[in-house]
Amino acid sequence: MTSEHIQNKLALLPEKPGCYMMKNKEGEVIYVGKAIKLKNRVRSYFVGSHNYKTTKLVSQIVDFETIVTTSEKEALLLEFNLIKKYSPRFNIMFMDDKSYPYIRMTRSNAPTLTVVRDTKDKKAEYFGPFPDSAAAYQTKNLLNQLYPFVKCKHLPKKPCLYYHIHECLGPCFQKIDPKIYEQMRSDVRKFMKGDVSELIMTLTNEMNEASEALNFEKAKEKKDLIDAIRHVTEHQQVQFKDKKNRDVFGYYEEHGIISIQGFFLHDGKILERALSIYSLIEDVEDAFLSFILQYYEKNPLPSEILIPPEFHADFLEDLLHVKVHQPLRGEKKKLLDMVNENARKSYMEKIETIQKNETQKNQAMEQLNQLLGKEIHTIEMIDNSHISGAHNCSGVVVYKDGEPSKKDYRLYRLDEYRSDLDSMKEVLYRRYYRLLMEKKPFSDCLIVDGGWHQIEAAKEIIDALGVDIVLVGLVKDDKHRTHHLMNREGEILEIEKESPLFYFLTSIQDEVHRFAITYHRKLRSKAMTKSILDDVDGIGEVRKKEIWRKFKTLKRLKEATLEELKEVVPENVAENLLELLGQVH
Repeated sequence: MTSEHIQNKLALLPEKPGCYMMKNKEGEVIYVGKAIKLKNRVRSYFVGSHNYKTTKLVSQIVDFETIVTTSEKEALLLEFNLIKKYSPRFNIMFMDDKSYPYIRMTRSNAPTLTVVRDTKDKKAEYFGPFPDSAAAYQTKNLLNQLYPFVKCKHLPKKPCLYYHIHECLGPCFQKIDPKIYEQMRSDVRKFMKGDVSELIMTLTNEMNEASEALNFEKAKEKKDLIDAIRHVTEHQQVQFKDKKNRDVFGYYEEHGIISIQGFFLHDGKILERALSIYSLIEDVEDAFLSFILQYYEKNPLPSEILIPPEFHADFLEDLLHVKVHQPLRGEKKKLLDMVNENARKSYMEKIETIQKNETQKNQAMEQLNQLLGKEIHTIEMIDNSHISGAHNCSGVVVYKDGEPSKKDYRLYRLDEYRSDLDSMKEVLYRRYYRLLMEKKPFSDCLIVDGGWHQIEAAKEIIDALGVDIVLVGLVKDDKHRTHHLMNREGEILEIEKESPLFYFLTSIQDEVHRFAITYHRKLRSKAMTKSILDDVDGIGEVRKKEIWRKFKTLKRLKEATLEELKEVVPENVAENLLELLGQVH
């Protein structure tokens, strides 16, 4: 039933283009859309039947705002900026963890090669995108073997290990002719274009010379480099004579779900990757164009973009300032058809799993609502991690409508040697006090990992701060398996084994434990490195990394001989380290 407040606002809507923002009871913007006629589009949400996702959205709307624009194109740009500002949970979002890795080559006097996902630094050159970070790091590491770029984040005052193993020219202590670095940059550009025949010929000659001199170890190093170059530069070739950088976007839509696919052509080489599959609320065109705009917020523009002919190419051209082509025949049309077909295949391969997961998630949330007697949209869970009280930390994960909301995850570093209950109370106080001070919304439900003692401890903080939140404890059996829920009065809320809710709660429990333990290991690793290696003269950041790369663990490092230590550090440093390790128990 639409509220009187919304009915009154619907009656005042203009028949003009613009954007609308749907809000929930906390005033959070949960969806942003655009319309040619605001009156028709916004009213459509509150009449007739919809798919599940739209129905869920409408059930949470308690208010909306509209902004009138002069044209549909202006509305598209405004929609993009509003999505970027609010990150609404019901919109199609190009998330950070889906951005692509690039290799960045700086133009400084001491140039470096790094793998990045942010390409906004206009003073650097970028190569990519790569299909995944492993491919990017593999290529970057190979280039660093071939060319002596600077490896240190900050130039040291004296030569580091990389200089001594001939992987850096040593600009930290001597002047390097700028022409040398410019030649290296030129060689990298050729490498990234696949022009490696001259490089392979040079390495082949060096391999043969080493073999003839019976230096088989060096010959094998050269052969390994040749094999690595061929592996890294093997990409599918696409026959376009102009060798322009082109991005091609296609889609497939069925049953209210859209699959968006992108192919990226760089210097005649093709990189393929399925971008995403989403349930739709907006029109197909709105979803498709919004996604492309979000993609280029995080990635560099090509010379040309290809999209299907049914969309407004002029919108993208004006907003991105790049040529957008909609081919109807020829090789470009074949390429676009191939991308659309891949989008269809991705849809067919994943739709069954997506629908099953969506159904289970929705069933889990409905079962939780029935169990607690209240409609729950946002859940958070807390977990503590330490070893005998040391490196004490906690993590909080947040789920919205059954999906993890990683931007709302939080980590807390705590005082050492405190009990789990005291640690939980400290985290809840810090968390909720800050939300109160900043006047931000609370989650609907807090789950603590444990029974009555954990609930009592959480109640003490919640009641003291006057926080209105449903509190439950996740109680385990004697085999440490999820068994049932307990409410704040100590009543048992039975969970049916093998039910969607059972698996959902278990997955949250696993996620918060993973989140907290990962942070704990990071703290422990930092402390271990600092306590052992920071006290040894002659060991800086580069040598630390080399030492841990070779010995892996403190136990293995303590077992190392002087000869083994001398393989990674000079003899005098190895002797100092060995003496210090002998004092560690």
